[in-house]
Amino acid sequence: MSQLPKTGPQFSDVQVGDVMPLMKLRPINRTMLALYAGASGDHNEIHIDIDFARKARVPDVFAHGMLSAAYLGRLLTHWVPQPQIRKLAVRFTGITQIGHIPHLTGRVAQKFEADGERFVRLEIKCANQYGEDKLVGEAVVTLN
Repeated sequence: MSQLPKTGPQFSDVQVGDVMPLMKLRPINRTMLALYAGASGDHNEIHIDIDFARKARVPDVFAHGMLSAAYLGRLLTHWVPQPQIRKLAVRFTGITQIGHIPHLTGRVAQKFEADGERFVRLEIKCANQYGEDKLVGEAVVTLN
């Protein structure tokens, strides 16, 4: 299995099974969650108030699911320009805790042509440093 180039992949250069470069981000921390709450408008207390989280019977606050989804968007835009992204769909599979380090990966699952354009379907995921999946999904991007 070869690794895909970091910038500007061409349709002819990618093969089913190729992997996108691994993207490791900074560990999730409270400041990051507060900043995301402000930027997104999602002020759900389970993500920013430890007392509220404990009353909800969880040990601590945890990351917004959509923060991890945004990280998958970043993975894609580091590989292709944003206008080339035609589909992004995710399914939440786990909670991203404080201290988890997001590891974003993708793999080419399919190459196809439709309506005069060339596409690849990518299997993507956000896991933590322990390999536990937090989001899984797929994306479709167009390539020249």
